[in-house]
Amino acid sequence: MDREKLRGRDRRLLYEWQQLEARFDGRHDILCQPIRYNATGLPTAYLVNYRIKSICGVADMEHFGEHDVQNPPIFATDYQMRINLTDGYPSVDAPPVFGFLTHDDEGRPIPHPWHPNIRFFGDFAGRVCINMPDTYTDLAWAVQRVAQYLRYEIYHATNEPPYPEDQKVASWVIRQGEPNGWTVF
Repeated sequence: MDREKLRGRDRRLLYEWQQLEARFDGRHDILCQPIRYNATGLPTAYLVNYRIKSICGVADMEHFGEHDVQNPPIFATDYQMRINLTDGYPSVDAPPVFGFLTHDDEGRPIPHPWHPNIRFFGDFAGRVCINMPDTYTDLAWAVQRVAQYLRYEIYHATNEPPYPEDQKVASWVIRQGEPNGWTVF
């Protein structure tokens, strides 16, 4: 596809595709594949497979949040995140949407990350808070940042701006994860 013949949004879509391929081609821990295309044949959605050990819940969800109940993490190594590029992307009011899949095609639950910047509970489970610096930030940067989230290299668990995406998980990180060294693995 000739970049010079493309205009506006299509040029940006091609750029994003090329950046994702350049950054993650041949890696085994992060795999990116286009899953939806526009009329020009450029990707408008991606599935990102992370093969990274990360926390996917706690051992005793039945007693989650109860005082004096130790709740060690449980881990998984395979996660799937979808990136949807809205019709207005890359304008500032149409940012990309990042979300981990929480169920397979048959509706069965699958592991999704337990991280203060990724929604674990509720209707928006799987939603990722990225806080991309600006509209010029590429998707490859965001995919790499989420990998840092999964490894617990980056997280925001304190109840102050920009605020955690999941307050319950953030509370666990502060009250149990950090004190017990469970966020270092």
